This record gives sequence, C-alpha cells and structure tokens, in this order.
Amino acid sequence: MADRLKFGYFTLSDNSLGYGARRKNPNTLLREVVDEAIAAEGLGFHSAWLPEHHFGVFGVLPTPAQALTFVAARTSTIRLAPATVLLPATQPIRTAEEYAVLDVLSNGRAIFSAGRGYDEREYTAFEIPFHESRTRFDEELLLIRKLWTETDVTWSGQHHTIADPITVLPRPVQQPHPPVYVACFSEPTMRMAAENGFNIIFAPFAASMVFGSLKAAVDKFKELATAAGFPSSRAMCSYFTAIADTPEQKRAAQARLLDYLTNFIPAVPQDPATAPPTLRYFVDIANRVKSMKPEDLGERSIVTGTVEDVIRQFEQVEAAGIEEVICYFNFALLPHEETLRQMERLSREVMPHFGSGLGAATADARQ
Repeated sequence: MADRLKFGYFTLSDNSLGYGARRKNPNTLLREVVDEAIAAEGLGFHSAWLPEHHFGVFGVLPTPAQALTFVAARTSTIRLAPATVLLPATQPIRTAEEYAVLDVLSNGRAIFSAGRGYDEREYTAFEIPFHESRTRFDEELLLIRKLWTETDVTWSGQHHTIADPITVLPRPVQQPHPPVYVACFSEPTMRMAAENGFNIIFAPFAASMVFGSLKAAVDKFKELATAAGFPSSRAMCSYFTAIADTPEQKRAAQARLLDYLTNFIPAVPQDPATAPPTLRYFVDIANRVKSMKPEDLGERSIVTGTVEDVIRQFEQVEAAGIEEVICYFNFALLPHEETLRQMERLSREVMPHFGSGLGAATADARQ
C-alpha cells in the first residue's frame, strides 16, 4: 500500500498585540503549546512543529531548538521541527550546532526548516539589514548543510567568512544530515530549494495567491527539483484546521481565522515603496486580507467543516502531491482544552482514513 498523507501538529504561538486584553500570559501559552506537541505523539501525529518569533509582537517562542529538546525528552517517536528558523537573524554556525544536538538527543528525530521571515521588527532588533534577507538566507542554508556534512570547514561568502577550519560537534545522527525544508512564499525561494536538493513547505493561502493553487505550486516545485536532479524532493504544507459539526461552528472558525490574519498583517511589509523587492508579495497578501470577510476564507485557507468535509479536503491536499500536512489548531487564541479536543478528534475521526491516528489499525482492517 502506498504511503498516505501524514499529519503533524503545528503552531505559531500567535499572541498578537492586536488581540489586546484577550492576549494570553506568554509563559502560559508557551507551556500549552509544548504540552500540545507532547500530546501529539500519543495521538499518532507524525511530527510536531514549534515556531520562532521574538519579542512578543506576534508569537511567544523565540528558541525552538530549546523547546524541541524538551519535547524530545518526553517523547520517543514523533519527528521534531522548528517552524521555522529565522535564518538571517541567527548565527549559522551556532544554528548548525543546536540542531545537531537536537538530532543526537532525540535519537535522529530532528527536521530542520528555515525561512527568511517577514517581520522587519525582528531584523531591526538583531541588527540585521532587512533588505539582505534573500542573500543571507541563501548563503546560510548552504553553509549549515556544509557544516553538517563536512569536517574542517572553511567558508568565504558575501556575509560570512570562516578562515580557520572548524568542525561542528556533535555530528548529526541522521546521515548525511537531518531533512531540510524551506518555507516558501515566492518563486525565487522555490527555485533555491529545488536547485539545491532541499524539500519545501508551503502555506496554501500564500501558495494559491502566488502560484494559482496548492497543486500548481507543488507541480512547479517538483518540475524544478527533477530538472535539477532531485526527483525525490518532498513537499509539505501547513493548514489552519478546525472540525465543525454545524454551519455556525464553521462560520466561527472562519471568523477566528480572519481575526488571526488581521492581526498577522502588522508583522509583514505593507508599503510597496519600502518593502524589499524580494518580500513585496506580502503587500498584495496584506491588501487582500484587509478586504476579506469570514465567508471568503474557503478551502485555499482553512480545512474546516464536518468530519466528512475535512476528510474530503485532506484528500485533495494529498492529491495535490503533498506528503505531509501540519495542522494549525490554536490560531487566534483557541483555548488549550479545545485545541487538545480538536487534535483528538482529528486523530480519532479523520487520520484513520489515511492510515494513522487513533483507531488506524481498526480502520485498516475494515478496508
């Protein structure tokens, strides 16, 4: 039987300033998302993805490697990934070390995912020029791979120089290195990932806006990767997810997503005159969000509806060429208890259709 769509737990720990008095205590929210990531293993999720956001202007977790190592100590099988490392605002040698340590302490369960981010406020605080995000990202991802796969490394690049040979220790358990995913919002990023043999992770809302549909984005990536000699490169996506038994519950999930998106917009470039050219597509995304109503947020943005609706939508995601979908349940401050309930329902009522989750063995026996 061919591998079916896999499912992961995902959060950005959003706690935006725009939520006002509704904002959670950041320490409480951090503990909740870590508890949810640990719970995901017992529910049969394949992976857990924890974010990197700084200074509380959007999310509350600045050090995903540290949080994931905590999760690793309390789990044994679930794959562990950042979502995603803000690579241009890190020191790449240190980042290579941190995720090698995670791979060792999790016994080879680390996944590495990196992106350029979109929030200039984070770049400014770390004294990294926002307009250098493209060139820094491209160089640093290649440097990290080199540090994982080679010893006595030297480097002479646009932004970094290693004059005296260094060897990153410990060495990753996975060989030649942990799987690498690139968070993609644009075609240049897609090309960079495809041409260097990296995997890719899409946000369907953005993929549909930039490429026309999630399937079109996956097809384009697979075409570019195959042409570059990497036909086995993989595509994943994230999806806002909410099982809704009634039309009223579905409408509430859509309204919650619009609340999230509205409060996400201050984090991205909105002025075409000042946005770096490599991030200007966010201006269009922001303008579209500002004119949206809850009912405008359909299957390109959120998987919601009855269990049967959710299964059908995930079947479409699978048919688009996606191998794993990471599900964002707690967007816009969904309470912790309800997030766990949604996770359990997905595991018990949806995931068995794809051969995983609670009751998967029973579902297989019926087929």
